[in-house]
Amino acid sequence: MGKVKVSIANNQTQVKIPVGIRLLVRRCCHAVTQYEGFNDDFEVSVSFVDDETIHQLNLEHRNIDRSTDVLSFPLGENGKYDLNRETGAFLLGDIVISLETAYRQAEVYDHSLEREVGFLTVHSMLHLLGYDHEKSSLEERIMREKEEAILSNLGISRDATFIGEHEHNDT
Repeated sequence: MGKVKVSIANNQTQVKIPVGIRLLVRRCCHAVTQYEGFNDDFEVSVSFVDDETIHQLNLEHRNIDRSTDVLSFPLGENGKYDLNRETGAFLLGDIVISLETAYRQAEVYDHSLEREVGFLTVHSMLHLLGYDHEKSSLEERIMREKEEAILSNLGISRDATFIGEHEHNDT
């Protein structure tokens, strides 16, 4: 079983990061690679930002002039990833999460912040591994099923933490 090194940076001051969120993000990243059956070591960078920063990134990288909840910046393509020669780990990419939006969405969807941040992390990790729900309805369904299975394995499933239908505004 491979290891996942997760570097987490807090690049915002709008929201206090609750105790346990960093550990949750690391657990989610590891759970995705484990679920997908990866045996190599990987590195992932996760940044917490505010709405203004993610809005700017969304505009710069996707030409979408609005804030969003999470952005994924994969470093690999077609299952091929750059190798960090110092660590021997493959570089999956970067995840950027707006904590402001995560807080609002947790309230709107009537579930915990942990569920929301966990969902955003798992969702983004799947993007880093090449999944894209915007390609087709089948791809979207595959991603949603994987997300829920992984979150369930972590004890933060939709059934346990969530009321209502969850629509998502993301990458």
